[in-house]
Amino acid sequence: MTLKRLSLVALFSLSVVGCNTAPNTLAVNATQKLIQFERNKANLEKKVVTLASGDTLTYLEGGNINGEPLLLIHGFGANKDNFTRIAKELSDYHLILPDLLGFGESSKPPQADYRADAQAQRLHELLQAKGMASNIHVGGNSMGGAISVAYAAMYPDSVKSLWLLDSAGFWSAGFAQDRFGDGDITSSPLLIETKEDYFALYDLVMYKPPYIPKTVQAVFAQTNIANRELHGNILEQITADNVEARAKVIVQHNIPTLIVWGAEDKIIKPETALIMKQIMPQAQVMMMPEVGHVPMVEAVKKTASDYKDFRATLMDK
Repeated sequence: MTLKRLSLVALFSLSVVGCNTAPNTLAVNATQKLIQFERNKANLEKKVVTLASGDTLTYLEGGNINGEPLLLIHGFGANKDNFTRIAKELSDYHLILPDLLGFGESSKPPQADYRADAQAQRLHELLQAKGMASNIHVGGNSMGGAISVAYAAMYPDSVKSLWLLDSAGFWSAGFAQDRFGDGDITSSPLLIETKEDYFALYDLVMYKPPYIPKTVQAVFAQTNIANRELHGNILEQITADNVEARAKVIVQHNIPTLIVWGAEDKIIKPETALIMKQIMPQAQVMMMPEVGHVPMVEAVKKTASDYKDFRATLMDK
């Protein structure tokens, strides 16, 4: 098995895997090296900021440090490395890829507010600490899309554009096949307890999943096994948090918006993109055939190319 093939593990650190036995030290070390390998290819450096609350946010920074800042926000159960692979294709921009509070290597306070506004405020504090809180571009996948909308609504004069990939928070269309648990959060397939649950989720989230060794998936499992109760609380909060009203602020400020949706998304209904277009008529919508819930993982080059084309149109205005 080649390093190139194994290096694919870093492109989808969706840490919602359950496993009955802990992976051995060799597997843990190998996985960490592979993740670092992907970060190095994208010239990303890991950093940490301490918030006023005392909580810490871990993030990756890279790309063109002199370019316009692009904040990319991961979805539920994921972490900053969901954008690591596409970061190499977006190297013209100054990239900030955070672990949201409650995920990855950031703090995980059990009683925190994990709704979109609260997460957006924390990200704004991060950017303020870096002197980058104005004239930024914001993008997010799934839960990260809802947080992106909330961020733009809270700080509309600072946001130059939005990139929403299979965004959560627009719940008028409902959930795809009750994927969030059929009214019972604890039964959601997004909160899993066994490695078999994860293997099924991996196929559910993506239409054509890239290869990741199951031994490596077991390593990804451990954090979310330990935080299953916390993630259940977070999932309950975000599925009750509708950002459609906040999206109207984006319209009022005429913030350029690119909506991207995988036509084979089985987590959030693709029809949601139409609802978003109705609310934000200034938005451009792109449907991606044979792609599921995470376009930036499943179709790296196409997703990046479409985004760069979108950004080029902003320069023409």
